[in-house]
Amino acid sequence: MILNGQNNITIPALNGLVLAGGKSVRMGYDKGAIQWHGMEQRYYMAGLLNKVCEDVFISCRAEQQNEIDTNYKILTDTYTGIGPYGAILSALKSQPDKAWLVTACDLPLLDLDTLQFLVQHRDTSCIATTFKSPFDGLPEPLITIWEPGSFPVLLSYLSDGLTCARKVLIRSNDRVKILIPKNPDSLMNANTPDDAALVKKILGRQRT
Repeated sequence: MILNGQNNITIPALNGLVLAGGKSVRMGYDKGAIQWHGMEQRYYMAGLLNKVCEDVFISCRAEQQNEIDTNYKILTDTYTGIGPYGAILSALKSQPDKAWLVTACDLPLLDLDTLQFLVQHRDTSCIATTFKSPFDGLPEPLITIWEPGSFPVLLSYLSDGLTCARKVLIRSNDRVKILIPKNPDSLMNANTPDDAALVKKILGRQRT
């Protein structure tokens, strides 16, 4: 916990979580291992999160543990079979007094400015602070700060059979802060070979 001296409010410390436990079916190969920036994307993302978070973990399936570089902390799912929803719940359960900045590993254009903007505009009175997706106008759950208070909310929806983090954000909109990204491309997912080809073009333009 961090004490905000001005308002005498205790702010939960912020951990980072890179979601790298997907099976990358649409891409055809492990998205977390793609080297967009000279290293495997899961490690690049961990490096970005390290600049804005107190501690950073890579989320993976139990059978992936031996594939992760031992220089990085890992967090395996305790809620299995429900994708990213389970990873978010597992993180919140592991350190219930911490907030978690959760990012998917398939965001090759995500930059430090975007993460800093998210952290600077974090609202700890909400269950989450997130971005409005520039691609479909909906909240983007996989680049979101989930506060400790989101845990019982996520559990409640899980008990009702809901395992979509985006739907939780939509249905809890009065308790969610939604930001407009300054760089819309930073939220672009690369899930398919076509997406990867487009990302390569964008990165090529950025580097010239």
